[in-house]
Amino acid sequence: MKIFVAIAFALILASLGSALFFLMRDKGKSNRTVQALAMRVGLSITLFLIVLGMYKLGWIQPKGLPY
Repeated sequence: MKIFVAIAFALILASLGSALFFLMRDKGKSNRTVQALAMRVGLSITLFLIVLGMYKLGWIQPKGLPY
């Protein structure tokens, strides 16, 4: 599960990077920046729902902060 979450987080960061690239390259002439940011939001919501579902099914447990 940790690998899945790490890969999903890397995809979210890659989408954010591509949005920055399109923002600098297109200079507002296309909507590729908006599409990349929308994809990032969709991936983030999906990751959140998957982690929430894994918690509800008992596949992951909270560990708390160490003292």
